[in-house]
Amino acid sequence: MAESATRASVNALYDAYRKGDAERVAELIHPDIDWMIHGPVQVFPFEGPRHGKTAVLDVLATIGKNYALENHTPEIVIVEGDRAAVLSNVAFVQRATNRTLRLRLVNFLRFRDGKLIEFREFSDTFDAVEQALGTWLQVPPAA
Repeated sequence: MAESATRASVNALYDAYRKGDAERVAELIHPDIDWMIHGPVQVFPFEGPRHGKTAVLDVLATIGKNYALENHTPEIVIVEGDRAAVLSNVAFVQRATNRTLRLRLVNFLRFRDGKLIEFREFSDTFDAVEQALGTWLQVPPAA
């Protein structure tokens, strides 16, 4: 996949997600997608590995059920061949508490035939957990 086609796919995916266009997002996901959001599944049950378009769409629906997207702004997009790395500034409102979680997410993506086939997401999960719980976690000082 040429870099211009990859960049177009990245832009289409993030634009559709930001607009809440679930149908367009689904169109851009490959049936055999390998998906992973790294983080504590005890706090964020939608995190962890998923395989296949149906499982990924279920994850996205769960996120939408529990969090309202307030902001999702890609700040850095790096494209090389069929792969991309995206650093985004995001904010989600936790529906159960009305707390706003502000995060920086890093996504690593791979495309095949214009569709997302591999997705990896990383964030500062310690910070995300504190925001979600609404409290500072008490951590003993390092020895």
